[in-house]
Amino acid sequence: MKKIAVVLLNWNGLDLLKQFLPLVEKYSAEAEIYIADNNSSDQSKQYVETHFKNVQWIQLHENFGYAKGYNEALKGIKEEIICLLNTDVEVTENWLQPVLDLFSKDDSIGIIQPKILDYNNKSYFEYAGAAGGFIDKYGFPFCRGRIFDTLEKDENQYVSQEIFWASGACFFIRKNVFKQLNGFDEQFFAHQEEIDLCWRAFNQNILVYYCNESSVYHIGGATLKKSNPHKTYLNFRNSLYMLYKNLPKQQRFSIIFKRLCLDGLAGIKFFFSLQPLHTFAIVKAHFAYYKNLSKLKNKQAKNPKTNYFYTENIVFSYFLKEKKRFKKLYKE
Repeated sequence: MKKIAVVLLNWNGLDLLKQFLPLVEKYSAEAEIYIADNNSSDQSKQYVETHFKNVQWIQLHENFGYAKGYNEALKGIKEEIICLLNTDVEVTENWLQPVLDLFSKDDSIGIIQPKILDYNNKSYFEYAGAAGGFIDKYGFPFCRGRIFDTLEKDENQYVSQEIFWASGACFFIRKNVFKQLNGFDEQFFAHQEEIDLCWRAFNQNILVYYCNESSVYHIGGATLKKSNPHKTYLNFRNSLYMLYKNLPKQQRFSIIFKRLCLDGLAGIKFFFSLQPLHTFAIVKAHFAYYKNLSKLKNKQAKNPKTNYFYTENIVFSYFLKEKKRFKKLYKE
């Protein structure tokens, strides 16, 4: 049996499979390759079965989204390391071996992300992950190489090191760690479930790492466009879910209250930018958070750490202090 499984979650992604699956097969000799299908209605299955005899098909009978989709798909996978790979990612030659080497060097590393570059501008980092993720005190995510919409050119400036969260676009995890953490929180459906999983890993002293020696290229937004109000809703709602679950009890109320105020400012900004649907999405996200508090109470971390954030307030640093690049921030 091979040591690693590469699992692509597909939903009506025939064109993406045609474009990117050949390179996954070509450059992944170390891995078993699986397609987990979220009940597609296109010809994805026929295409894969015709052209990729060694790729295994896992059929799901609903569109479960990212979180439950992977939870269901991984139940029958036996390989000890799993790569969760978006269908809109172009892999490169020797993309797997540096990650496997990093896992083998340190048993405390449970999750790894490679360098994620922009498929359409390959010398620059890509929005979803870049060179590894962090959050601020209020749960706003950012990356080495990407803060809000500022993307840095890749000049090999970010070495392999511990990070706070790894991108779901290309997410490596030990199978036993995924099981220990009870997988993704299916209440999220999609967006930020990987940050929540990494935060839970952090609270259990499981390391998350960035591997600079492995690179992939990500299109980004291929399954849900960046400006989609539904994506705004999911991101704001899931961020509140994540904070409530993982913050220390003594800090929870004050931090979430301030975060709600910051969300209000974001809603006002959307409104005056003539994007009222995004304002409504934020309001809807807040109501969904209140509605589901009772379900979230049973998921609160038992021994949450207080040193989870990299910087106090990334919104303040970026928009008021104009610290547009990661190296201008400071770790608190």
